[in-house]
Amino acid sequence: MALNLKTKTAHFDHPLYLESGRILESFDLKYETYGVLNKEKSNVIVVCHALTGNHHAAGFYEAEAKPGWWDGMIGEGKAIDTDKFFVICVNIIGSCFGTTGPMSPRGKDKEPYRLKFPVITVTDMVRAQRVLFNSLGINSAYAVIGGSLGAMQALCFAIEHPNFSKRIIALAGTYATQPWAIAFNKIAMEAIINDPRFKGGLYDKDAFNEEGLSSLALGRMVGHISFLSPDSMAKKFGRHYVETDGLYELFGRFQVERYLEYNSHNFSKRFDPLSYLYIIKAMNIFDVTRNFESLQDSLSNIVAKLTLISFKGDLLFLPKEMEEIKKTMYDLGRSSLVEYIEIDSKYGHDAFLVELDKFDMYVKRALE
Repeated sequence: MALNLKTKTAHFDHPLYLESGRILESFDLKYETYGVLNKEKSNVIVVCHALTGNHHAAGFYEAEAKPGWWDGMIGEGKAIDTDKFFVICVNIIGSCFGTTGPMSPRGKDKEPYRLKFPVITVTDMVRAQRVLFNSLGINSAYAVIGGSLGAMQALCFAIEHPNFSKRIIALAGTYATQPWAIAFNKIAMEAIINDPRFKGGLYDKDAFNEEGLSSLALGRMVGHISFLSPDSMAKKFGRHYVETDGLYELFGRFQVERYLEYNSHNFSKRFDPLSYLYIIKAMNIFDVTRNFESLQDSLSNIVAKLTLISFKGDLLFLPKEMEEIKKTMYDLGRSSLVEYIEIDSKYGHDAFLVELDKFDMYVKRALE
């Protein structure tokens, strides 16, 4: 069977009540589906994307050079098999790829929200997805899967919507964002808000399409460093120098420098800086214990089968953070509900996007 890729936008005229007490009076959600929904609607798998990802998780768009960000995992005969499952990936609230975010039109004058957009949380992202699923007649899922920010969403589904899914698979995640990760995000935030071209959020919507925003590129460079590891950088770049640059030129570059420049500047042309600020804020304040007395209290709500996959080389969300969830589930007497796997990887945080062959069998097994 073909992938059956479909991209849609759903508009909701009723309000979305946010965790902060603020309200989005109306909102759009862009999403993508793969496979075929069965009559019972019992074969739904929700895939949650990470910070800079979007709804386009698999397959190719016309004239597209690269497929969706998890194409190696989703499709016919793959770990998330579209011959069996109906897969849905929703662009999160706050993003800049078709879902309502800070540069979306607001009210009668249709001016962008900009900094008047409310601070959002992972709880809000998941709540908005539930609104979409309900509108599609999907009241439950076979599984919810996500990595990094996607893992945060998956855990939120497990804790705050315990009867929605039978299985939760969280990769390269954490139960609460720790100071190390918040510190990386702070550098990006400071760079962006102090950039004269940012104009306090009053920049033109298309201002950075051609040249990008250098401060966002700088923040992305910092992000790239946190997503990789010393071992993966050494393997990927070594101490190789750019062939066309002179060793004794002050601004001559090593290959790793050119890589950071190229990727970050391209990124800053396609990702909205306000969206970046709002999403890293949501990640920073993520803490599954925030509305509970303790981690035990929070995790005691979980009734789904929980598969936790961490990566040894992950410097952003350390394996011990995922292992703490497993230990707490054991302390609750719920060892039968949790499986913890630490993947032997030196790649870094982004291993969940790259080293699929090291963990896809665990995802497949969890889905069986």
